[in-house]
Amino acid sequence: MTDRRRRGLPGAAPRRARGGFTLIEVVVALGAMAVIGLLSWQALAGSLKARDFMEEEEAFQRSANTALARIQHHLELAYLTKSVTAVNTYRTVFVAKDGDERDELWFTSLGHHRRFRDSKECDQTELTFWLDDDPENDGAYVLLMREAQRIDERPDEDGGVLPLAYGVQRFDLHFLDPATGEWVDEWDSTGADQAERLPRAVQVVLVLEGPGRDDPEEREPRTFVRTVQLAFADSLNRENSPWSNADDQEAG
Repeated sequence: MTDRRRRGLPGAAPRRARGGFTLIEVVVALGAMAVIGLLSWQALAGSLKARDFMEEEEAFQRSANTALARIQHHLELAYLTKSVTAVNTYRTVFVAKDGDERDELWFTSLGHHRRFRDSKECDQTELTFWLDDDPENDGAYVLLMREAQRIDERPDEDGGVLPLAYGVQRFDLHFLDPATGEWVDEWDSTGADQAERLPRAVQVVLVLEGPGRDDPEEREPRTFVRTVQLAFADSLNRENSPWSNADDQEAG
């Protein structure tokens, strides 16, 4: 009877089929699934982290470039004039004070944009750029812009204030003197050395706290540098040059 079962002869009882998995097979399968799940989670987490960084980086770059573009626009159209409508009522200046990492600049510009149709506004405007403490970030500053649409005898007062950038660590300005060809840290069109003159160019250095490249949660300093040429500098400086009349006479 036993031989007939072993040989599979007719009438022999069928051999019981093997079913299920052994414990070792179950452990191996669970381990493989765990490894696959871990790798998938790491890949997903890395993708989400990269996406968050790119979104924050894009917003950061846009904020920095917007602030620099606003400064550049007004600097390019900075101007001075000797015209005075009445005593102590109209004054155009270009003055910058060196404050190490917190420079200040106030000047007159032709860069104002009319916001409302038929409004009584012109392109002339008074501007001031400076840093103030950031209320939400200890040790950092806010870059502020003051704009007054009406030019008066107080070029550093009045007008509305608009924040341009947060998390600022440094706002540094340098000015190219067309008379010497050298960069200087201060400028004063009301003083003796630079009386009624504009710099040929202004270098703007803006350092902001940006997202860390290794960890977006961390902040790291990012430096932006932009050099702006002033459109009216050459014509104004030639007009105020002591040699301008002599040059005109020789040319005639």
